Amino acid sequence: MTGMKIPFTPEPAPCGKKSGGERFVDDDGYGLVIRDQLFDCGCRRIRHEYHDGSIHLSAVRHDGRRVKDPIEPDRGS
Repeated sequence: MTGMKIPFTPEPAPCGKKSGGERFVDDDGYGLVIRDQLFDCGCRRIRHEYHDGSIHLSAVRHDGRRVKDPIEPDRGS
């Protein structure tokens, strides 16, 4: 697995502020897909898809609080 870091233009972060950052994408070709967004403000959005088809979604604000509101839809790479 070799991941890629891709910069993204400002979009709403889990804290509500509009912020740019980097998107980390990794795929093993067998069903494991990791997509993490690291925002410049310090927030993080995580989407991990596992081999069994299960998906783990979470978002953490820059102050360390987990976001309990619905998470934004996956926008791909």
